[in-house]
Amino acid sequence: MRYPKLRELKEAIRALLKGPYTTKFPFHPHKPFERFRGKPYYYEKDCIGCTACVNVCPSRALEFKDRIENGRGKRVLTYTVDVCIFCGQCQANCPTEKGIMLSQDFDLATTGKRELLKQEIEKDLLLCECCGDVVAPRDQIAWVAKKIGPLCFSNASLLLFYLENMGLAAKGNPVLKQDTEYLRADRLKILCPSCRRQAAIKS
Repeated sequence: MRYPKLRELKEAIRALLKGPYTTKFPFHPHKPFERFRGKPYYYEKDCIGCTACVNVCPSRALEFKDRIENGRGKRVLTYTVDVCIFCGQCQANCPTEKGIMLSQDFDLATTGKRELLKQEIEKDLLLCECCGDVVAPRDQIAWVAKKIGPLCFSNASLLLFYLENMGLAAKGNPVLKQDTEYLRADRLKILCPSCRRQAAIKS
């Protein structure tokens, strides 16, 4: 017969005296460790809508859709909890480092509808003044202009957006051009990369 070792006896006696190591959840709230990877949350104020988090999400828990109606665009970013694997890649690759962040929420079980497990935020889009395609979210352009400072004056689209926000330039409206030659004046508009290339080559 094999007798227990002293170390094993010591652990057994300690467990009897101190009780179980596990927490008393759900009867008492459990506080996870500081670096615990819980449910991510979008923070609309700090998110710029760049979709970097969507591009690196391995489980496709993050998605986006662009909607353009009556010359105005919206980008809708959606996070679905029940698909998420809590890897933390969204937070690690966020340019602002605060747009989407992991929380310490871990008790996510529910018997409700799947729609309740989603978080959505909307971002206004900046549209090309020649073709009406998406250039980028307005918050992203503003963040880039602030990040590079005076260098934004080297790019016509950034410059015009910066002046519009300061109220020093009139807001341009997208005018769809089909089979029309680009004029030299078109280069001083907020343009998508395709239209800017055409304006530079053909004007």
